[in-house]
This record gives sequence, structure tokens and C-alpha cells, in this order.
Amino acid sequence: MELKADSRDDIDSWKEVNLIYNAALRQMETKMEILNDEFRHVHQYNPIEHIKSRIKTPESIVKKLKRHDYESTIENMVKYVNDIAGIRIICSFTSDLYRIADMIKEQRDIKVLALKDYITYPKASGYRSYHMIITVPVYLSDRIVDTKVEVQIRTVAMDFWASLEHKIHYKFEGDAPEYIKRELVECAGMVANLDARMLSLNEEILVIGQDAASGG
Repeated sequence: MELKADSRDDIDSWKEVNLIYNAALRQMETKMEILNDEFRHVHQYNPIEHIKSRIKTPESIVKKLKRHDYESTIENMVKYVNDIAGIRIICSFTSDLYRIADMIKEQRDIKVLALKDYITYPKASGYRSYHMIITVPVYLSDRIVDTKVEVQIRTVAMDFWASLEHKIHYKFEGDAPEYIKRELVECAGMVANLDARMLSLNEEILVIGQDAASGG
């Protein structure tokens, strides 16, 4: 499966599109690293544990276009597929998720197209994450291209759960046995409880540290 490229110009366009999406990801990674460094400098704390990024494969893009009854062309890919470039930001605590989302929103050259808060409103499967579709400007020699990037922000525990769900989804081609689905939902509840308890514990540690610093 591949995107249609019937002429030399189309092939060059695909190469250029790939270049642009990779450039958008590098820009977002750099932005997040700078914000993390600034946060460490000001607050002596890193809200970001690590960052993952990827470009969707042509096969996955074609499947998504077909699923929505679009012809597999580069034009449709750019217009209708929002997650060709994806960046995942992994945090320690749920409070960091919204802090990072706010920092992204405040970047003047970033436009937020859509938000989905699967932490406050988890999917039926138990999936939790904070999703943003944004555009970031890519500066080429002759023009500026506002390029879509999907941003997923989640805790380490949420990411571990999502990785297992992803493996199960592909293992059973989206039709896992009911008992496995139930186990996943139960595990998602345990992950949410763990995140809440870890956040509470971290806040108590901060309060004790402040009291000790003030001589209380």
C-alpha cells in the first residue's frame, strides 16, 4: 500500500511533505526541551521525563484515508490526516500534563486546532491521555508552511498502559477477548489511582520541604 505518485512531480512532493513533517517534529522537540530546561532553571524541577516522536508510515496513512473513504493522494493526506507527525510527552505527575499543555498553548507561533482531554473523560477502554492537534510553522527557503502535529501528553504510568493496549489491539486486530478488555479497564483504574496517590505523595513532600526551609 502506498500513496499515489503518478509523476516525478508527485514523488518530489511526497519527499517534500516528509521533509516538512520531520522539520515540524524537530521544532516541537526543541521547544519542549527549552521549556523543560527553563523550568529546571526557575523551579529546580523537570516536568518532562522524556519525549518520543514519530512520522506515520505510508501504509498507516493509506489505511486511515480508506477508513474515511478518501482517495489515497498526498493532497488528501495533508488535508485530512491530523496525526502524520506525532510527538508524545511523558511526565511524572498528572499536574504536569496540564502545565505543559498550557505552556504549548502560550507559544505565539503555535496554533491549537483541537483538544481532547481523555484524562478527565477517559475512553471506554480506560485509555487516558491529553491530546492536542496543533500547527507549527516550518520555515523553508521560499515560504512558511504551517504544519499539523498531534501532541499526546501522559504520565509514565499512562504510557505503560497505552503501550500494552496498543500491542493487544494489533495482536487481536482490534477484537480482543472480552476478559482481556475487562482486565485492561481494571488496570486503567489502577493506573489512575496510582497517579493520584503519587501526585498526593509528591505534594506532601513539597510541603514538608517548604516547612523545613522556612524553619517551621
